[in-house]
Amino acid sequence: MPETRLNRLRHALQRESLDALALIPGPTLVHTAGTSFHLMERPVVLLATPGGEPPVLILPEFERSKGETSPLRPTLFTYGEDPSERAPAFAAALRHAGLAGKRIGVESLRMRFLELRLLEAAAPGATFVDAEKVTTELRLTKDAAELQAMRRAVQVAEQALRATVPLLRTGMTERQAASELTAQMLRAGSDSELPFPPIVASGPNSALPHATPTDRQLQPGDFLIIDWGAAVDGYISDLTRTLAFEPIDPELRRVHAIVLQANEAGRAAARPKVACAEVDRAARQVIETAGYGPRFTHRTGHGIGMEAHEPPYIRGDNAELLAPGMTFTVEPGVYLTGRGGVRIEDNVVITPDGAESLSTLDRSLLVIG
Repeated sequence: MPETRLNRLRHALQRESLDALALIPGPTLVHTAGTSFHLMERPVVLLATPGGEPPVLILPEFERSKGETSPLRPTLFTYGEDPSERAPAFAAALRHAGLAGKRIGVESLRMRFLELRLLEAAAPGATFVDAEKVTTELRLTKDAAELQAMRRAVQVAEQALRATVPLLRTGMTERQAASELTAQMLRAGSDSELPFPPIVASGPNSALPHATPTDRQLQPGDFLIIDWGAAVDGYISDLTRTLAFEPIDPELRRVHAIVLQANEAGRAAARPKVACAEVDRAARQVIETAGYGPRFTHRTGHGIGMEAHEPPYIRGDNAELLAPGMTFTVEPGVYLTGRGGVRIEDNVVITPDGAESLSTLDRSLLVIG
């Protein structure tokens, strides 16, 4: 599998007239090399070139054995604990790859100043450019193995929420609820590194789309937004459900029905050769028609896979066409400042003839007595 992905990368580099791609630890390096390294104060850089030669891997000496077991069988350049050994290792690696004066792509949202400065010094005259087009293409559509991991990540997340809901009660803090949900995800089989900290937002806090759990206690009449996800083999899920404690605010109950309809409309609109903007429009129109358009303050969704936010982005100005294997969220929401909010989020994959929701957890308003 890594060899196949490396070949795809090489073709993409040729097409974009790039002489190399420099990757530091993160999802794209794992996706390409099939090996994970920590992002730390000791730099690790993989250099892939369009030709048939093995990739070059620069790494600390104590990580050599991991580099030697990489499926890509890279050429290794190592350095010791003394920071002064790093520059010579980088210089030898880039000299071996012949990259002086060449055009080298980097991930603009990930490359750090530390590694970039070492690369610049090691390749005099080289030009470093944004290679997002290349890296996005590599990870945009998921294969069967990737989808299997994502399905499992959804199952783990749904199992965790089912186990957590019976434990929710008034008087519990948002932070306590979030910690219980986190524990349940680990018990259900999630990777220890979750894709993001769970959002548990109650009452007026639920009107904040990206709230963080606080010491606010859950109270009667609260609407409760829970946005959470699990990870399996490095692939993630990202779900949201809205709960409520009695007595129920009639307007917020009505808002929940509207958001549920918008969620259904967005998922129904998703299919091959449909623009991302059309999915956003389908969900947004439901909310606008109901009179809550200004209260839907964010895009309808975003891509998921190895990261919680990646292409494709389901927003009104994105003309990118959906294709089989693309995975993303559909998560419309309505937020009434100072009172409460509603969001319903599902994970979707485009199929050859439509779309499938990977998540099946009940989307109706769950009322806690």
